[in-house]
Amino acid sequence: MTVNLPLVVVLGLIAWGAVKFLGVRIWIVVVIALFGFYLADTFLAPAIDSGTRSGVEIVNGNQR
Repeated sequence: MTVNLPLVVVLGLIAWGAVKFLGVRIWIVVVIALFGFYLADTFLAPAIDSGTRSGVEIVNGNQR
């Protein structure tokens, strides 16, 4: 059985788990989310996007 989840859902679940079970404070999660939001507007965004896509393909394996 194959389940498709958007990466943002997976990252949201990880953030929720960190707050709930690891005791990470909400303000730290907000700061990290804002950092990612502003980082997406920089010259590093294409490299991060490419690296993320490559990592997801590696995890999923070649299905071609």
